[in-house]
This record gives sequence, C-alpha cells and structure tokens, in this order.
Amino acid sequence: MPFPSKHKLKKMREKLEKAEGSIHLNESATPLEKFRYQICQKILAFKQDHNMKQRDVAKQLGIDEAIVSKILHHRIEKISTDKLIEYLQKLDPTTELKVS
Repeated sequence: MPFPSKHKLKKMREKLEKAEGSIHLNESATPLEKFRYQICQKILAFKQDHNMKQRDVAKQLGIDEAIVSKILHHRIEKISTDKLIEYLQKLDPTTELKVS
C-alpha cells in the first residue's frame, strides 16, 4: 500500500481537527475540575450500567442529545456544576458525591 498523497493527508488532518473526542483529566486539575469530572464519570457509568443509548439518557433528563454527548465526553466547560449535579440526581437520586 503506497503512502497517501499530500492532498489526501491534508484532507485527513482537516477532518481530524474537527473531530471531538473525550477530554481527560489533567494531572494538575483543581479539586473543582476533579469533582466535575467525577460527575461526568458517574453519568457515563449509569448509562453503561443500564445499557442505555445516549438518546435514552437525553430523554430521561429532558435535554438535547448534544448536551449528553458533551457530558459523556467531558466537554463541559459551558455546563455549570449545579446542572451536572441536577442531571446526575435525575438519573440516580441515591448517588453520593464526594469532594476531595
């Protein structure tokens, strides 16, 4: 298989630049960032534990599926901590959160 052309490589780079994957927690994260990350992880675990699709979570929360996608991929810079807690409580009212 030959190496891709410069044109094809450029197109691939452009496509990858637009792709949004999950954001991981930085080693120097603040306690608040760790707490917010933990909430997202709990929402993701709830989704997986209950074999739910993203749209099912969105429907249960009464929010747009795009917002759920952002939460599941930790792209939450525009979502308040209060909202994240509210969403988690709607999914699992018995959940406990700990700030460390």
